Amino acid sequence: MAKLLESSKYISVLGIISLLLASIAAFARGGFITVNAIIEIITSYGKDQKIAVTLIELFDTVLISVTLFIFAASLYELFIGKVNLPSWMLAENINDLKTKLSSMIILVMAGKFVEHLVEWEDPSGTMFFGISIAVVSGTLVAFNYFSRKVEE
Repeated sequence: MAKLLESSKYISVLGIISLLLASIAAFARGGFITVNAIIEIITSYGKDQKIAVTLIELFDTVLISVTLFIFAASLYELFIGKVNLPSWMLAENINDLKTKLSSMIILVMAGKFVEHLVEWEDPSGTMFFGISIAVVSGTLVAFNYFSRKVEE
């Protein structure tokens, strides 16, 4: 049974490859958004309000791309073997990986809220959207705080 469990760790390679491919696709999408942003800036002489939204979308896309890469690299290190990457980029355990994900989710939600503010169509909808983001962010922060307390 021990041999079976030890050799089954390589099943995680499927998830690692999936995350890596998704990261590459997201980085490619970021490149596409960058080109569109440059075109918008040049054609409108930087005066189009859509530029801010496009740049926030680029920010979110890059954050998601990096998160997917960090997950792929961390899972590889956790299950398969060492990776020659900076230590801040890799998670030491699954709980650390969840903390990194929570942090990125909060950043992406904040970016989406700013994007929503720039478009500003419905004040009460924007307020409820902001409250929803605050509740989810608070929950994620509390989860991270209490999960660290349990580890200690």
